[in-house]
Amino acid sequence: MDRRAFVKATGVAGIAGLAGCSGGPSDGSGDTATESPTESDDSDDGGEETTAAETTESGPAANVGMVYATGGLGDGSFNDQAQSGVIQAEEDFGIEYNEAQPDEVAQFSTFQQQFAQSSDPNYDLVCCIGFLQLDSLTENAESYPDQDFMIVDEVVDAPNVASYTFMEHEGSYLAGLMGSLLTTQEFSAGAGSTVPDSAALGFVGGVESGLIQRFQAGFEAGAAAGNGDTEVLTNYTGSFNDPAAGREAASAMYNDGADIVFHAAGNTGTGVFQAAQEAGRFAIGVDRAQSITRDSYADVILGSMIKRVDTPVYGAIESKVNGEFPGGEALSLGLDEDGVDLVYGDSIGSDVPEAVADEVATAREDIVNGDISVPMSPE
Repeated sequence: MDRRAFVKATGVAGIAGLAGCSGGPSDGSGDTATESPTESDDSDDGGEETTAAETTESGPAANVGMVYATGGLGDGSFNDQAQSGVIQAEEDFGIEYNEAQPDEVAQFSTFQQQFAQSSDPNYDLVCCIGFLQLDSLTENAESYPDQDFMIVDEVVDAPNVASYTFMEHEGSYLAGLMGSLLTTQEFSAGAGSTVPDSAALGFVGGVESGLIQRFQAGFEAGAAAGNGDTEVLTNYTGSFNDPAAGREAASAMYNDGADIVFHAAGNTGTGVFQAAQEAGRFAIGVDRAQSITRDSYADVILGSMIKRVDTPVYGAIESKVNGEFPGGEALSLGLDEDGVDLVYGDSIGSDVPEAVADEVATAREDIVNGDISVPMSPE
């Protein structure tokens, strides 16, 4: 996977002004940092202390602040995928980074400001992960014109902000197509099976928004393309970090005849996987290959609609290091740019019938070539 590989590493500990704030920033391990700077203790080599990044005598190539989406690290999905980008940049460029994990939307502005105000270190780039940071960053970009920011999943029209969005609807179309082709046939794999006399799928979203509706719209369009009689049940839980709500929503869908449930709900989706195992049905993950990041549910995860959030994080850092930061630009990544895609489950994906996989592959090519236009909003 090259730059997109998830590498286990430890980031640089935080600045004193942020250390006492709930949620971050952290030292890359998920724990709140307590001093600045510190060295990481690698227990695998007998406790020898090593610095978190290869740096030159003049210091790191860049200092990067990461403000994650609510739900935090360890979600096996969106935030973890973003973190893999900064970890890879640390390895490749010798940057140092610090992390903040907000518990709620109200904390976004505070963490953005504190990174921007820091003088020890001065942050060359602040990465804002998630569409819910839009309002805060719109204000802070204007208040701190000398600070460079990047944002994932939204566009901020400011000369010091690089904006990155994804064509989630394109990858979700492939997930819906696969699901609708399987729900109409008798199919078993791992711990799951379909009930072919019920052509139904489910979609569980987190916070209802234009962004998450793109997942829904693509999924529904793909389902209709595979079988126009396929029903798609939909539920928005209102949270990206509530597995219990995800479990409840998905359980209701399985009880109503859904064979496969696709989630775009962050850590809430963990509950979808739990419900799939309990019902003996299937699920489709999101953002990362969740049959690997949530391997205890691999026996019901048919595949995942991956969204390579690591790519813009890595790319923004690389451009900053090279003095080519695309401030004021908005870039969108779809199937053609390898920003999104459908990957099959590590455990049971190989059981998907070849005819289904071939039809999905053809649809992917047709979308890239412009022969299929995928809607961005649900009908």
